[in-house]
Amino acid sequence: MAVVKQIIPVALGERSYDIVLCPGLLATVGDRLRALTTSPKVGVVTDRHVASHYLQSTLRSLRKAGYDPTPIILPPGERTKTLGTIAKVLDVLARHKFERQSLLLALGGGVIGDITGFAAAIYQRGIPFVQVPTTLVAQVDSSVGGKTGVDHRLGKNLIGAFYQPRAVLIDPLTLRTLPRREWIAGLAEVIKYGIIADKEFFAFLEQEMPAILKLADEPVIHVIKRSCEIKADVVAGDEREADRRRILNYGHTIGHALESLGGYRGLIHGEAVGIGLVQEADLACHMGLCAREVVDRIRSLVQRAGLSEQVSRTAFGPIWKAMQHDKKVVGGQVIGVWPVRIGEVTIRPIEQQICAEWFQSTHGRGRKTPSGSRPGKPSIRRKTRVRK
Repeated sequence: MAVVKQIIPVALGERSYDIVLCPGLLATVGDRLRALTTSPKVGVVTDRHVASHYLQSTLRSLRKAGYDPTPIILPPGERTKTLGTIAKVLDVLARHKFERQSLLLALGGGVIGDITGFAAAIYQRGIPFVQVPTTLVAQVDSSVGGKTGVDHRLGKNLIGAFYQPRAVLIDPLTLRTLPRREWIAGLAEVIKYGIIADKEFFAFLEQEMPAILKLADEPVIHVIKRSCEIKADVVAGDEREADRRRILNYGHTIGHALESLGGYRGLIHGEAVGIGLVQEADLACHMGLCAREVVDRIRSLVQRAGLSEQVSRTAFGPIWKAMQHDKKVVGGQVIGVWPVRIGEVTIRPIEQQICAEWFQSTHGRGRKTPSGSRPGKPSIRRKTRVRK
């Protein structure tokens, strides 16, 4: 990749920061922190997989810039996102006498970013942190916007805080060591941006998907940059998800439910979101909110990205129950995001009966009606892992 630095501002008043996108940036991360903290102490939170590729070079860069880095290496995967892990991170910070001006650096994917941000938010009532995302999902989505937190056994991201980073430093070269499954899963969040806010970007993805899948330099840089621009614009207008920011949850109502039902062991986040993009579009069509053509284009692009779009082996009852534990529930109502056309979505609640009717018509096998809903307890094959 040609070394071209791109800067995308996230305008949040006194909490504003820049997203810096630059191939090879990781080698200079120490120098880039000088404007962000005067403390020599930097905690580098990462997981074992990322550490094997990038921890030593990051520590060298920090030491060269005069910092005293402390590595905090965690197990990989969604199941690490617990209060128990947060306690372990806080123990390290306390033992090493981190102060309010000390800084945490999140080196990894979305799980590491969420854990690091939450720990930074609550240690000594808030210390600075910087996101250095190494996965596609983190680079285009989770590292931007200040959502931090951990999961609860009843639902994803139920415990957390809004806490903005001081900067997001993106080195797209880290994607070259990303496992293929993680790379493809990240494309679900990319496709989401086209659906919710930019029909031209969606058309670009339709045209360039073969090149994107081959990690071609220019399309990949454009994918990251445009995704960050859309998210930065949405977050700047609604930092705490009171209104428009909720459009970023498209695909996540069903997606989070599927993750939760699998105990965070089957589908990884992007795979679940990919299914959610198609299934929630199909549900929107059932409700009369969008045309069948919209569903077909979304389904086609999701499939061409190498993602599954089918719900596997569950029944309506468990999915609905999991949806009710989602943090987007308001007043007992499940609030969904529904496509109207490519580039435009609407936010409105979904009733259990309507959702059950759709599920029965799409996935049902003619079972008897469960208590509390008219259409019934349809079931489909008992498997949540996506076949590649």
